[in-house]
Amino acid sequence: MPDLSGLIEHFPYLGLFILLILGGIGFPFPEDTTLILGGFLISTHTVKPVPALLVIYSGLLIADFFLYFVGKKYGRMIVHHKRFRKIISSERLSRLESKFNRSGAFVILIGRHLVGLRAQIFLAAGVMRMSVLKFLMADAISAIFTIAIMAGSGYIGGNSLEIIKRDITRYEHIGILALIISLIIYLLFRYFKSIRE
Repeated sequence: MPDLSGLIEHFPYLGLFILLILGGIGFPFPEDTTLILGGFLISTHTVKPVPALLVIYSGLLIADFFLYFVGKKYGRMIVHHKRFRKIISSERLSRLESKFNRSGAFVILIGRHLVGLRAQIFLAAGVMRMSVLKFLMADAISAIFTIAIMAGSGYIGGNSLEIIKRDITRYEHIGILALIISLIIYLLFRYFKSIRE
């Protein structure tokens, strides 16, 4: 997989969107890390908040719907599919099916926040033939909280780094000033001492 740091640097909106889609279909780009990165880019003014959040939100929903669609297309045979059998086993699918039978959309609302189970839950929703509208509504509501938590963490972290950088710069200036004053005092002390002698 090519390094996508250049894509993020030159095309940050497209880069965030692609990372979310690739992460959603199983490539090693964790969704939470991408959301934190999005928050960080907002805090450093690399991207504007509203377009960035819209790109992130749509990227999440598209990636989630893709997994739902795959689950719906392959049904229980998903556990034998060469790409998706790594994500979900037949035992896990059976356990998730029983949870869907009991709790329905609530599984989506909570499951989106469980990192290890997220993809499995979306696949299982498709396998269970959950209504598209019901799935999208539950996922859309839940995604708002995911973005608020993870992108918010990145935003706070980015602001903290800016504050630390400003503090370091201020302390460097204070340190240089203190060094200059100390040097002046030392030179004056030596000068007056030499005059006395």
